[in-house]
Amino acid sequence: MSGPDRQNPTQAAVAPVARRSSFYLAMRILPPERREAMYQVYAFCRAVDDIADDDGSRSGRVAMLDRWRTDIARLYAGRGPTELTKGLAAPVQTFGLRQEDFRAIIDGMETDVRRDIRAPEWEALDLYCDRVASAVGRLSVKIFGIEEEKGLLLSHHLGRALQMTNILRDLDQDAKMGRLYLPKEALVKAGITEEDVNKVLAHPLLGQACAAVVTRARRHFAEASMVMAGCNRQSVRSPRIMASVYRALLEGLVNRGWSEPRPDVRTSRFRFLWAVMRYGVV
Repeated sequence: MSGPDRQNPTQAAVAPVARRSSFYLAMRILPPERREAMYQVYAFCRAVDDIADDDGSRSGRVAMLDRWRTDIARLYAGRGPTELTKGLAAPVQTFGLRQEDFRAIIDGMETDVRRDIRAPEWEALDLYCDRVASAVGRLSVKIFGIEEEKGLLLSHHLGRALQMTNILRDLDQDAKMGRLYLPKEALVKAGITEEDVNKVLAHPLLGQACAAVVTRARRHFAEASMVMAGCNRQSVRSPRIMASVYRALLEGLVNRGWSEPRPDVRTSRFRFLWAVMRYGVV
């Protein structure tokens, strides 16, 4: 019997996504085994991200992330899955998912837990994007069936493009948690020397700093598109949908502008469906 009371943990984890992001639609078109594997990877990402954004003590959240590290290591050591990792056992074995990519994601989340990120240098921001986004891509491309070399390149570029778009979209939301992911060099170049996050976001030259991130995100989207053009079309259906929707989101943010007030920019349901129709049918 189906219904909210009969959902398994994976279904419960992905249910909210159906209402608010491109993930559900992009993964729904996959064959059942690949789709379920992606849902399990998403459930893992969602769990560790929730730990990073929780308002509990830093030490408590670090301990929770350490438990994930321990349980992931146990799984790869052949000691069997725990309650946390039981959903990952089949995808890990079937698709050869790498332990270091799971560890990288946890490390990225711990970056947010250890301290509130504020105006990191470009190099530090790039490492953060690699851990919290491109590492997810490295797990995903194995599930999608993309060949190794192209999959790694796609993960590098599309992961960074998506994460930079998220950073620009969530400026005000992150500020409420004391975080600011805009790179220090971009802020200084724009003439913004304020240290207070709210003063930075109210600065009249904020748009110049954001433009530097937009430029890099656009370049990564373009590089990702070139990689996907050389891949088997069926293997890149889902990442094409994600790229299409997020690229539209990025341009929507640019068109809205960066001055206060900054109303939310969301991609319409029509855009989701258009992307699915264009890229989801082989």
